[in-house]
Amino acid sequence: MPIHLSFLGAAGCVTGSAYLIQTSRAQILIDFGLFQGMGDKEDLNQMPPSLDVSKLNAVLLTHAHLDHTGRLPLLSRHGYTGPIYCTTSTIALCGLILRDSAHLQMMDVERANRKRERSGAPLLEPIYTAEHVAQVFDLLQGVEYDITREVAPGIRARWVEAGHMLGSASIQLCIEEDGDTKAVVFSGDIGAKGAPILKDAVGFKSADVVVMESTYGDRDHKPLQETVEEFEEIIRDTVARRGKILVPVFAVGRTQLLLYLLAQLFRRKVVPKFPIYLDSPMATEATKIYWEHLKLFDEDFQALHLERPLAEDLSMLESTPTAEDSKALNDKPGPCLIMAGSGMCTGGRILHHLRHNLGKPEASILIVGFQSEGSLGRRIVDGDKEIVMFGERIQVKARIHTLGGFSAHAGKTDLLGWLSPIAKDKPRLFLTHGESRGREPLAQYVRKQFGLNAELPVLGQRVQL
Repeated sequence: MPIHLSFLGAAGCVTGSAYLIQTSRAQILIDFGLFQGMGDKEDLNQMPPSLDVSKLNAVLLTHAHLDHTGRLPLLSRHGYTGPIYCTTSTIALCGLILRDSAHLQMMDVERANRKRERSGAPLLEPIYTAEHVAQVFDLLQGVEYDITREVAPGIRARWVEAGHMLGSASIQLCIEEDGDTKAVVFSGDIGAKGAPILKDAVGFKSADVVVMESTYGDRDHKPLQETVEEFEEIIRDTVARRGKILVPVFAVGRTQLLLYLLAQLFRRKVVPKFPIYLDSPMATEATKIYWEHLKLFDEDFQALHLERPLAEDLSMLESTPTAEDSKALNDKPGPCLIMAGSGMCTGGRILHHLRHNLGKPEASILIVGFQSEGSLGRRIVDGDKEIVMFGERIQVKARIHTLGGFSAHAGKTDLLGWLSPIAKDKPRLFLTHGESRGREPLAQYVRKQFGLNAELPVLGQRVQL
């Protein structure tokens, strides 16, 4: 029987990552992420018809972000009891992220059902509950970087550093079928080379098949040093205007990067210390997990932390665990910086802060991550002058700043650099996890530089390897 690969997510978009490998002896799933920020397409957050949980031997995770793990509880809800392999630090982060996801779903459903009950409409149910998340947590098994292990009959896997977030990995499968062995590589999300805190992505030297992300395949980010300087200028300017700095953040990854940069900013006395509010219980917990895995950080971080613990520079950092604490920030004077989820402004506490500050000229909105098409964050970045929130029309008067150089995703040059050692083998290449504007140009660059014809799969497509 030939090996088959099915694309169950992240095919033509940057969310919902999920890939199914089928052989004569085994079936394994690589990631099973939630579709986010896609409007009516979010009804894709269900069990794909082509996925039979009873035949699934194992699930392998590249990293803990919700767009790569958010549908895992659907597996347990449908009876899956097999192993879910991931790096050890991903286990802690995955549990945190999925519990938060279940909680937000329950709140959203309760809010929607209050309206539906009044109108007599059928009531909704969450995609999954905290009970299903707990069942997933029992299935997680930790693996170490660069150690090969058998994950299913005829399939061995090796995880290597991807440089995207704590515990992130690219995965290489060695699949034995009909007396032949194929090396199939899944890039996961690749981090920018030289990014602060994390070690750089490692990659692989050979492969027969590559499934590669293309989020920013059309462009390079601004050089990191320029981005840091721009960040510092925004901070200085807003502090001088005594305004608030709002940062919609992904709780895991970007939050810790910004805290690291703020600590350096205070240490070098670029500005006097001012209040920093971490308005996300999830981000607070994620930060604790990050600090528990310092050995995974790069040499620059280790040296800075050895000189003096960063906590001393962040003495003005305060967490706001309750909704009441969060609402109280509206009465706090500037200058201050508020980091709140969600990163694409699709929900969470950041919405209320935007509601109170988008119309204030002295405020700054700092966008530091990818904004999916259709999300509120994308509309803000694209320059909409009026935003409708909570039934109100809000004129956008705050200063909007987009710092793409802080992206946790590699730009075009780094993506091509990651692929370069493998390209000599002339592998079959599939570009995923990218909108058209990212993966179509990357396909052209790949063809020009390596002579490879990249394939652009669509959702639900099944191919023979």
